[in-house]
Amino acid sequence: MKSEMTHSERIMAAINHEPTDRIPTDYWGVAEITQKLMKHFNVQDMIGFAKSLDIDKIMEVNVPMKPIERKNMWDIEMQWIPLPGGVGGYDEPLKHPLAEYETIDEIESNYVWPTTDMFDYSTVRAQCEMYHREGFAIDGGYISLSYFYTMLRGIEQMLIDFSCDEDLADYMMHKMNDFASAHTSRILEEGNGLVNITQITDDFGTQQSLLMSEAMIERYFGKFYDTNVAMAKSFGAKVFHHDDGAITKIIPWIVGKGCDVLNPIQWHLPGWNLSEVKKEHGKNLCFHGGVDNQHVLPFGSTSEVKAEVEACIDALYSDKLGYILGPCHCIQAITPIENIITMYEHAKYYGK
Repeated sequence: MKSEMTHSERIMAAINHEPTDRIPTDYWGVAEITQKLMKHFNVQDMIGFAKSLDIDKIMEVNVPMKPIERKNMWDIEMQWIPLPGGVGGYDEPLKHPLAEYETIDEIESNYVWPTTDMFDYSTVRAQCEMYHREGFAIDGGYISLSYFYTMLRGIEQMLIDFSCDEDLADYMMHKMNDFASAHTSRILEEGNGLVNITQITDDFGTQQSLLMSEAMIERYFGKFYDTNVAMAKSFGAKVFHHDDGAITKIIPWIVGKGCDVLNPIQWHLPGWNLSEVKKEHGKNLCFHGGVDNQHVLPFGSTSEVKAEVEACIDALYSDKLGYILGPCHCIQAITPIENIITMYEHAKYYGK
């Protein structure tokens, strides 16, 4: 191990279950809190942002759409839902564009599926080279079939389809995956070996349990994980799996599919025991996240933030292997800047 690792070396060592010189750290945050932090540190971009916080931010490759008459990737009209007090908000679908259709023929007649021809990949290589020069790990590509499905038909209709209309559900899954897999493959190809990580991810959990049974998850998602994980690894990329909520029952399935990183580790929810999860799956998974951003980061004191950081490090980094500390999902706009800085500064102090 080098005495002073680069940000990329630290992140990739954690994913590869190799010792690190200090605890690796990453950042996820909504746009409003990111802008507040950039203003606080007087920086203009994510490289300056990461250096100001002295964190190992995994940098994301951006692939813009070409100027075509389409609202976004899935052609979904969005509306801004403000949060109380005007501190921020979220874009949510004004409607789910495929929710009203009952047959495959109706969808085929009324909807144009996205293709890779709609995107401009010309800057992928330059982005990768820039982040690589600056010493950061690089994330490119995103496949989340459950998220895409809920955006297109709504979460309730997705579950109805899975239960009552297998043909339509299979059609949706194949059409979404055909595009998403090709899109990610193109990004990895253009990155030419510089993309370290790609996201093959879903949201199978709620605040209490799994959203659907493991049998249903395997029925509809299993074969796509098999092919997409194999595709990602053929390019030398590690597989980052994001899965909110109380999802511990599905962790063996995630491991079995070949995922390398598990995020966001919402360990205050039912079923989680950090020490047990580390003991059972720490040789196969690098854990990412962990610091609670539903209660501790937005509403806790700095002392509570420090205690949260220590709990995560004690359970997940006691062996100095396989953990990247960060918030358990995007830091929200109402979060005090002092708590965010405390999280990272205390992680460096306690995680040496």
